[in-house]
Amino acid sequence: MNKDILTARGDFPILNQTVNDQPLVYLDNAATTQKPQCVIDAISRYYTTVNANIHRGNHTLAVHATEAYENVRKKVADYINASSTNEIVFTSGATESINLVAHSFGEVFVKPGDEILVSQLEHHSNYVPWQLMCQKQKAKFRVIPFDEKGELDLEILNSMINDKTRIIAINHVSNSLGTVNPIHEIVKIAHSAGIPILVDGAQAVQHMPHDVQAIDADFYAFSGHKMYAPMGTGILYGKESWLEKLPPYQSGGEMINQVTPQEVTFNVLPYKFEAGTPNVADVIGLGAAIDYLNLFDFKQLQAYEEDLLNYGLKLLKDIEGLKIYGNPKQRSAIIPFNVDGIQHYDMGILLDARGIAVRTGQHCTQPIMDALHISGTVRASLALYNTEEDLDALAHGIRRVIRMIRR
Repeated sequence: MNKDILTARGDFPILNQTVNDQPLVYLDNAATTQKPQCVIDAISRYYTTVNANIHRGNHTLAVHATEAYENVRKKVADYINASSTNEIVFTSGATESINLVAHSFGEVFVKPGDEILVSQLEHHSNYVPWQLMCQKQKAKFRVIPFDEKGELDLEILNSMINDKTRIIAINHVSNSLGTVNPIHEIVKIAHSAGIPILVDGAQAVQHMPHDVQAIDADFYAFSGHKMYAPMGTGILYGKESWLEKLPPYQSGGEMINQVTPQEVTFNVLPYKFEAGTPNVADVIGLGAAIDYLNLFDFKQLQAYEEDLLNYGLKLLKDIEGLKIYGNPKQRSAIIPFNVDGIQHYDMGILLDARGIAVRTGQHCTQPIMDALHISGTVRASLALYNTEEDLDALAHGIRRVIRMIRR
């Protein structure tokens, strides 16, 4: 029996409060999602009953902590349909996952004059690491533009690929526009030219089907805190064949096999990329978040979120002077907008006075804002605990701000 989505809100204790004497309406989920009680309990239970460092101890607590930690690796592999737990590297978030690949891949496979392709739709976390790597390796950093709908032109992408292209980095879903990229088609284009591809899935794995074998990307990165898990947790999925080729990103304990004054050899996958004491408690919280998501029928959850998004888009389109950015064929969970004559920051502050939490600014996507010739947007973003009433409150709050500013 699957969990009823309409009961989900009650699982998140933070939502049962007032902000500025108003019921909290939380619509900043693209920045971070709230945590269900089961995740909070899992972290507390770890620290009160199990806390020990992992892998290197043989006492009872260390054994139990190691088992719990490695069990989460199996849960993650099952959740994204990886072929092996060797392909699951724990990181602090999507940012570290992408930096790991940019650094290690660049060190071995990028030479002066080579080219890296990155889309204009990227979060800075999937843009700047490649830019810096290109500077270090004296390679060329090339940007795939998006069109007036907020979509990538695959013909342009095709035309940019040449024999100097070494890797393509692209997001599954844009964190600013909500554009769902045709990732299967993009991966096929890359692979038909013999080029590996990294996909930033930070805005995708909690909203859309998540089968890395079907997507066939060589690397897939995402964060725990955007899928109801604790902050400071993340995943790098990498095909085993690629992870074997990459050198370690950091050095220290756990990632080594043998150390002598003459040489060092490295641990097996995935531990080669997991130096030092990991964030054990929060990884266990990530496992609890996956268990929670698995309570739902994912197709029903996706349909619920899509209906909610369409409801919100219709509500906001009816507000005079409000502009929604992007018009992609497929959008996921994000509504970016501005209102004529009202600065986005002011809109966010005045909505917060009504207990409505939205994000304002560039959303770590300055190249997108530059292309749109704006300084930023207001971004409302959805999660499984949001309701039509939340969006009604948002629309009412926007109208109230408009009346107040224009009075």
